[in-house]
Amino acid sequence: MTRLYVQLSSTDGEKVDKRMATPEYVMHRAVEAMRPFNLRWKTIEWFGNYVVGQRAARHFADDENRVFIAGDAGHCHSALAAQGANTSMHDSFNLAWKINLVVRGLANRRILRTYEDERRKIAKDLISFDAKHCEAFAQGDDALARNFDENIRFISGVGAEYSPGPLTLETQVVSGLRPGALMVPARVVRYIDANPVDIQIDIPLLGFLQTVCEKVDSGLKELNGLAQQSYQKRPRGWAKKDELLQPQRYTSVSHFLTFALVTRSSRSLFEVVDLPDVLQKSRWTLYLDELDNPTCTEKWMGDVKSSQAGIAIVRPDGYAGGMGCWTVEQGEQAAQWTQDYFQICRCI
Repeated sequence: MTRLYVQLSSTDGEKVDKRMATPEYVMHRAVEAMRPFNLRWKTIEWFGNYVVGQRAARHFADDENRVFIAGDAGHCHSALAAQGANTSMHDSFNLAWKINLVVRGLANRRILRTYEDERRKIAKDLISFDAKHCEAFAQGDDALARNFDENIRFISGVGAEYSPGPLTLETQVVSGLRPGALMVPARVVRYIDANPVDIQIDIPLLGFLQTVCEKVDSGLKELNGLAQQSYQKRPRGWAKKDELLQPQRYTSVSHFLTFALVTRSSRSLFEVVDLPDVLQKSRWTLYLDELDNPTCTEKWMGDVKSSQAGIAIVRPDGYAGGMGCWTVEQGEQAAQWTQDYFQICRCI
């Protein structure tokens, strides 16, 4: 099945009476646009027309943060750049993990305020982009190609970024990754089975915060204990895909967050038993950074020296929450920084 969008104008830039928007008229326009290629129809499953407009709701939640809107209820725009479903799903991801923490007593209700702050900002960015994209569409292929080139980061989703806030800490790290943005794709080798994987999607989004670290360990005993009690009382739901995902691999240390190690050390230089206990239990999230050029470390943390270690905190919606680099001697500072971030989640 193929879906076609046809601009309703008899000549470029001329509007057409909507009564002319019949299937026959649209098919004729599509055939003309596709020349010298042939285009034929067997059946038409659905036909409709709409006037393109850009609107965003003033609020995405009520004052008490008990009623929320997401998706098309919060932002309307054209369908030209395939942003509707993607943006709507990210609205839901953003809200779902925060509600999960609140319901389980792992975060203060005030964390729900950040839903509107973060997602309405994206909606406004989308509306601004879409207005320019529609204008370029009407101007022709050259203008549309330029618009794609200028906005490819936003169209791909990587450029849909949150402003600095309590859950997206500003950083001094200079790299391709920044807090408030989706994780930059990177390929690494999973230590336990030597499989090459895309690390940004290898750890499933199970509704808890994830920490991707490169050497530093930290303790979050209170939150981990509360999470353990919560998931014992109210277990995570089961889905058919869990047979493949094996979620227990990622909750061996904590139901609150997953620990992961990305190292540039050679496989021959260490065994799992040589690592701290928390990483021994996280053996499915131990990765060797030996595939990409630039490496995962370089993409995410920039120029990390051999005497340094970096931490990237990844939120359950796939966005970077914070990142930083420390020397080995600054390990306690790194651990405190990590604890402070999660304390903000609880008290925000």
